[in-house]
Amino acid sequence: MAEIVVNAEGRTDRGKNAARRLRVKGLIPAVVYGGKGEALAVSVDPKMLQKVLRSETGRNTILKLDLAGEGQTSAILKQWQVDPVKENFLHADFYRVAMDVALRVKVPVAVKGEARGVKVDGGILELIMRAIEVECLPGDIPERIEIDVTDLGINDALRISDVVVNAKLKVMEDADQVVVHVIAVKEEVVAAVPGAVPAAEGEAATGTEPEVMKKGKKDEEPAPG
Repeated sequence: MAEIVVNAEGRTDRGKNAARRLRVKGLIPAVVYGGKGEALAVSVDPKMLQKVLRSETGRNTILKLDLAGEGQTSAILKQWQVDPVKENFLHADFYRVAMDVALRVKVPVAVKGEARGVKVDGGILELIMRAIEVECLPGDIPERIEIDVTDLGINDALRISDVVVNAKLKVMEDADQVVVHVIAVKEEVVAAVPGAVPAAEGEAATGTEPEVMKKGKKDEEPAPG
């Protein structure tokens, strides 16, 4: 896949009004930090963020941030803000990375196969962890971590300790954490009211509700005046 280059222009104006003026121009405010450099306030084209997030490696894409006047630096899109109504980008944070220094990232989990407990026994497969945190060099970040669930029966689970990953990855999660499991479908059971007598054939059951018993002392009568 071709390397993604994001152009970043330095900015000195801060605050809501400055951010609003940037957005009118089709740009958004962003910050570059991490590594050996100082934090920089920049502006970027939000369309490039879409390009990064829609790429095969998504948010873990190692991109080239082209800083006007300072050259290019490797970085990842660390965080971003989106308008909850319009769903357009409002702000972004980029984190500088050195290709020879390990970093921690969340890698998406991809389920492989059809669980026996679902296919044969009609159970439900639940994915508990949608991403697993790993530590590795930037160039070794995988697109996904595949987990084969074919042999999972009812009430079976795969934990972090069961996940097989590349030797270049160090998993940072608790070994006992459940990643995925298969559970039985719960049938809804209507509980009978204790002491109730079934209606005779042809008779309509009464719609009387059982009395609700309250805990605690019974309210006392007011003392006579």
